[in-house]
Amino acid sequence: MAALNVEYVNPFLAGAVKVLHDFGIEAKIGKPSVKKDVAFVKDSLIIMIGVTGEMKGQVMIAFQNEVACEIASKMMMMPVTEMNEMSTSAICELGNMILGNSATIFSTKGIGIDITPPAVCFGDVVFSTSYAANVSIPLTLEDGKVIEINVSIKGE
Repeated sequence: MAALNVEYVNPFLAGAVKVLHDFGIEAKIGKPSVKKDVAFVKDSLIIMIGVTGEMKGQVMIAFQNEVACEIASKMMMMPVTEMNEMSTSAICELGNMILGNSATIFSTKGIGIDITPPAVCFGDVVFSTSYAANVSIPLTLEDGKVIEINVSIKGE
C-alpha cells in the first residue's frame, strides 16, 4: 500500500472548509488518522468521488443523515427533513464543489487532477483499500456535528 503524502490531503480540507463557509457553515479540522478499513454506521450517507490525472484514488465525504439534511437545507434554502432524490442531489453537488475547489488548489501547485461524477452510498458499510493509505479527517461543525473526509490518493 502506498503511503499518502500530507500535501495531497490539505487541498481537500481547504476545499471543504471553503465550500462549507460559503454556505454559512463553519468547520474546524480535527486530528487525522490512518484507517485501513473505513466503517460507516447505518445512519450514514457517503459521497464517493474518484480522482484521476497526476494523482489517482478516491475521496469519501461521510455524513450522518441528520447532518446531510441540515447542510442540504442550507444549500437549498428550504427545510429538508429526509434524504430524498433532490436533497441527495444537493449533497452530491456539495461533493463536486469541494473536489472542484480542491482541483483548483492543486492546479496552483502545478498538479492536474480530474474528478469523476459522485456515487452515493447509504447505510452500514465498510470500505477497504489496498491502493493507497486512507487518511480520515473529521470536520467538526459549530454545533458539534461531524463530517468525515476520507482521502485515499497517490501520485504518479
